[in-house]
Amino acid sequence: MAYFDAASGLPLHPVARQALVASLDEGWADPARLYREGRRARMLLDAAREAAAEAVGCRADEVVFTPSGTAAVHSGIAGALAGRRRVGDHLVVSAVEHSSVLHAGEVHRAGGGSVTEVPVDRQGAVAPSGYAGALRPDTALACLQSANHEVGTVQPVAEVAEVCRAAGVPLLVDAAQSLGWGPVPGDWSLLTAGAHKWGGPAGVGLLVVRKGVRFAPQGPVDERESGRAPGFENIPAIVAAVAALRAVRAEAAEEAARLRELTDRIRERVPRLVPDVEVVGDPERRLPGIVTFSCLYVDGETVLHELDRAGFSVSSGSSCTSSTLMPSHVLKAMGVLSEGNVRVSLPPGTADEDVERFLSVLPGVVGEVREKLGAPAPAAAAVQEDVLVVDALGRRCPVPVIELAKVIDRVPVGGLVRVLADDEAARLDIPAWCEMRGQEYVGEEPAEQGTAYLVRRVG
Repeated sequence: MAYFDAASGLPLHPVARQALVASLDEGWADPARLYREGRRARMLLDAAREAAAEAVGCRADEVVFTPSGTAAVHSGIAGALAGRRRVGDHLVVSAVEHSSVLHAGEVHRAGGGSVTEVPVDRQGAVAPSGYAGALRPDTALACLQSANHEVGTVQPVAEVAEVCRAAGVPLLVDAAQSLGWGPVPGDWSLLTAGAHKWGGPAGVGLLVVRKGVRFAPQGPVDERESGRAPGFENIPAIVAAVAALRAVRAEAAEEAARLRELTDRIRERVPRLVPDVEVVGDPERRLPGIVTFSCLYVDGETVLHELDRAGFSVSSGSSCTSSTLMPSHVLKAMGVLSEGNVRVSLPPGTADEDVERFLSVLPGVVGEVREKLGAPAPAAAAVQEDVLVVDALGRRCPVPVIELAKVIDRVPVGGLVRVLADDEAARLDIPAWCEMRGQEYVGEEPAEQGTAYLVRRVG
């Protein structure tokens, strides 16, 4: 089985496993106690904090260990907002942040605060000017991921940090995807990460709060972890997490070059092997191991199941793989195709032959799924002068786009196809199809049921 979902989590690094087992005998006691066992535990915890600070590029007393990366995000955002409540209650985030950041924003909004989402370009990147325009006198905090978890695009953190610093606004960086590859550049104020992203054990997160940042921990606090992460520290897991971080950093430069060559190969060959595919994300400013593409006329859930049967573990941002039936907020913000989305995120050590086997299997998988979805008769259509109406109501992605593709040649050049659909993914996928196939997307209009999407035939 080829595990190609490293962006979700990595298996425990061998060095982390060794450190975990070794520290179970030494790190079980309360590090706050002065007796021998407590002192041993404290030494392990202090050494782990020093090593984590070195990897991040900060002071040891700025590092807090949390129960997870998500807990670090939630604590960091809540504490920074509370610490600057006298300034205001305005929060700025990018439209493609991890759900943990967006959920924290929802809670802040529900409590009476305001949130501005900075848009991204079609590659998934924010512009520093977008943050500059979003900052206000009452902005308490800005958040920006170091790199996107779905498409791999690396964000201009240093430039955005400079913009925020000039405005006197702290910037929180979610570094979950990138910290294993190297320190986050720029003059940021807060940083979060989760150990399972770099081969540490799940249940360990990092929260870094720079000196001078106003921060007020929320909820009950105690004397542990500067009051920012209450509860007994899981010292063996913390030691293992930091050991894994140091180990992957030692291998990062060589492994990044190798994985980048493999993902470049996928980016280049998938569009040649599989017709009607859009590769998404920045082709240059991206993480080494992530490549994402979307396939027209494909049910993403079926593709994932078929790839799993073929021996490949991948993930997807397609609405067809979600219980909410909503396309990925990242793909939606980018304005790219969401149907048939496949994210390949290669772990360190990925074999060249596994990538070659994936490239040999993928065309057949996509072709079979397309054949199955194309078998039903076309949706009922009625010609009204130069307008063709396609009724795709009640049908999930990618069926509305498939039916559009089947009938576009039945109207004259300049004629319109009016697609009726009530699947939210159609709002994203029909315009994306038009761009890929050289047709004109006119827009949408209300309908008695669902929404009517208008497409003009160009050629």
